[in-house]
Amino acid sequence: MQRRKFLKKSSLSTAGILSAPILASCKTEPKTKNIVTTDSTIKPIVIATWNVPNATAEAWEVLQKSGSALDAVEAGVKMEEADINNQSVGKGGRPDRDGNVTLDACIMDQNGNCGAVVYMQNVTHAISVARKVMEDTPHVMLAGSGAEKFAYEKGFPKENLLTEKSKAEWLEWKKESKYAPVINIENHDTIGMLAIDAKGDISGACTTSGMAYKMAGRVGDSPVIGSGLFVDNEIGGATATGQGEEIVKTVGSFLVVELMRQGRSPQEACEEAVNRIIKNDPNYKDIQVGYIAVNKKGETGGYCIHPGFSYRVYSEEGHENITSKSYL
Repeated sequence: MQRRKFLKKSSLSTAGILSAPILASCKTEPKTKNIVTTDSTIKPIVIATWNVPNATAEAWEVLQKSGSALDAVEAGVKMEEADINNQSVGKGGRPDRDGNVTLDACIMDQNGNCGAVVYMQNVTHAISVARKVMEDTPHVMLAGSGAEKFAYEKGFPKENLLTEKSKAEWLEWKKESKYAPVINIENHDTIGMLAIDAKGDISGACTTSGMAYKMAGRVGDSPVIGSGLFVDNEIGGATATGQGEEIVKTVGSFLVVELMRQGRSPQEACEEAVNRIIKNDPNYKDIQVGYIAVNKKGETGGYCIHPGFSYRVYSEEGHENITSKSYL
């Protein structure tokens, strides 16, 4: 079955006002208006959640070699997935309450194609599996054992993702089994990355091991196109980090991009998206959510609820970690 026909049928059967247009955007054929001509004023850029200099440097190197934005964001976030010292992404991530490290990821290219995996175990590079879902299947998302089986079929090795450090912390947590996420620590659960290449094309990637000691089966915003990540090659892209439940409720990254479509700057759009959460949740002081965004001009922005969130930007102007403005 052709991917476009498959998604067309899926969207017709999908309930909800927002779900249909979001799924409809995940198609293989680019919109006519998305065709971008080479422009000497276009300047490549990489932006990522949190202070992840190795990841942004890796992505920037791809762009400097005339690589695509899609290749750049995949290469960039893979650095964090493989870093066992990063306990919120990939191998070495903190497990769920049952001691299982489960990964979520999604990726989206300049043509609106997207792929995702959710609740996948035993495979380090969830972002690369998500890309294979996008490129090699008629689907957008694979979950659990199905995603894991698909990964093995594509040649990804089986690995034990639970390191001794994360295991020891989990065993210590089990003594009380008290779940109370710490702002900017356990909620620091995602690397989201956006890039613009020399052609002016935008792509994005988002990957996570989720909240520490979450209920088995819990999935946040990170693998959900429109929530944890969204790209519109005409306008820009956005990605999110923090408590995914709140981001899903407002379809946050899609909201940021649509606000930019209406004329907001990336900074203004991120601020409004955070304000929507604050208006809807009286307990907003107990959670952290952060957004970053880039528009077609290469302008960037970031905003969060609590202080402590930062984001990395790599461009011709330099490599900088920026402390995000916050509501509180």
